[in-house]
Amino acid sequence: MSAHALTLRALTKRYHGTVAIDDLNLDVAAGEFLTLLGPSGSGKTTVLMAIAGFVEPSAGEILLDGRPITRLPPEAREFGVVFQGYALFPHMTVAENIAYPLRVRRTGRAERDERVREILGIVQLDPLADRKPSQLSGGQQQRVALARALVFRPNLLLLDEPLSALDKSLRTELQIELKRLHARIGTTFINVTHDQEEAITMSDRIAIMRKGRLVQAGSPAALFEQPASRFVAGFLGRSNFLAARVTAVAGGVVSLDCAGVTLRRLGGLTSQVGETLLLALRPNKIMLLAPGEDAPNRVIGRITTTLYAGTVMQLVVETPIAPALEVTVPIRGSEVQPAEGDIVTLGWALDATVAVAADDDP
Repeated sequence: MSAHALTLRALTKRYHGTVAIDDLNLDVAAGEFLTLLGPSGSGKTTVLMAIAGFVEPSAGEILLDGRPITRLPPEAREFGVVFQGYALFPHMTVAENIAYPLRVRRTGRAERDERVREILGIVQLDPLADRKPSQLSGGQQQRVALARALVFRPNLLLLDEPLSALDKSLRTELQIELKRLHARIGTTFINVTHDQEEAITMSDRIAIMRKGRLVQAGSPAALFEQPASRFVAGFLGRSNFLAARVTAVAGGVVSLDCAGVTLRRLGGLTSQVGETLLLALRPNKIMLLAPGEDAPNRVIGRITTTLYAGTVMQLVVETPIAPALEVTVPIRGSEVQPAEGDIVTLGWALDATVAVAADDDP
């Protein structure tokens, strides 16, 4: 299948004075797996529906390979769409459901049968071709919906919360399947979800939305390690937020005062003495220090809560810099075995904190 690039330019959608999409600019590369991620009401589904042609923008342009398609009806765009509920025809078999888009396009019988056989193999449903949707599991129905959206070789595949109806274990399994499928067929995928784990697992790139605006886009690793704002840091995983005042800058290292405790971090090129920074510190970046062990940043605290989470222990620690500092430590390999009430020394590296904008509201 061929891959196509999509461009959104100043895309805007208003509903009776309410702005659902606010001047959004986004480039999706050919063959990319891009996820629109955001909380409910962020505008991500409206963006997807505008791309599909089901929502008419109030302003702006949508371009496919540089060609404007903003005013094209949905059927002329040749995009595959998979909705949350799959929308399979209950009276048709798996093969008939998958063949339906080809029948609508009046594809010849021989080619239609060949394409259905091909896509059944790709989604690993060959033995179930003659079953009805009611005879399938949720995961199998999902694969049928994907196959139906891909069988006519669409310009783009649009996915609207495709895994939200599945239980957690099946959702994890299908995240891997979707990633494998994307790698195999090479079509451009645009996915919508509010599930951070799903976005991180499957996507080449994530575009995070809030209140109709695109607030940051990048690879999952880049967004997780270098969030631009408090919202992004808090939405894409857990973070501790620390307000600290710069007291010195020397040799590329910034010294800060945080509630009377001296902290240090990299970043001397942009920081100025007297400036107040908001620092994001991921719980997994914090170590429990053994007696005699050192770290560039150290703080003593008392464990108030311990939560067992399989491979890791999640702790809440009362410290001078934060009353409820979240810490994630591995179950095995740690010299310190934490328990509620313990007094512990925490430490982290110079590059563990990221300075973020306090608020990305306009």
